[in-house]
Amino acid sequence: MRILLAEDSALLREALVALLERLGHEVVGAVDSADDLMSRYQAFESNAPDLVLTDVRMPPGHGDDGLAASLRIRSLAPTQPIVVLSQYVAETYARELLSLPAGAIGYLLKDRVSRARDFNASLERVAAGGTVIDPEVVQSLLRPRDDGPLSCLTAREHEVLTLMADGQSNAAIARILVVSDPTVGKHVANIFAKLGFRPADDNRRVKAVLTYLQHN
Repeated sequence: MRILLAEDSALLREALVALLERLGHEVVGAVDSADDLMSRYQAFESNAPDLVLTDVRMPPGHGDDGLAASLRIRSLAPTQPIVVLSQYVAETYARELLSLPAGAIGYLLKDRVSRARDFNASLERVAAGGTVIDPEVVQSLLRPRDDGPLSCLTAREHEVLTLMADGQSNAAIARILVVSDPTVGKHVANIFAKLGFRPADDNRRVKAVLTYLQHN
């Protein structure tokens, strides 16, 4: 199958390319940032890869950028098969990713890659429209949790609030997330509403950031 790979570690990226080619796949792109992943994917236009394989933690933010890019890709192409590789379980994005209605999603921890046969079977299952979830991810997602007031936010709203906490303006957030200013404004309004801040409240932005900092 044709695979688009995103991994910021040069050593691991080269190892994955070698492994995928040894398994008989064609690596149609190997990039090292979430921004490059989005650019390369959009450049394929109607000739999309059979599978997107991406790390979670990547530039430019070195947070859950790869996972956020996966969600953006699925918003553009709702049936695009995607497998996310991670060294840890990023629960907020994982829940939203795995709840996508069309399936064709995988979330694997990186230590599974060493089991080449199982890894390949997982890739093929996702490319065929199935869902593959690492057992450790399942255990984490099933564990009772309470994020307090932040639990009501979507993954994208979490992302916007994180950037707000970093001191970014709405315009800067729009540039970072590659969306329009009105889209960011809508997300910010939703965050304020979900956190219980009314339009008449003073300093809603400051209060939202303080809420974020208290629960992270």
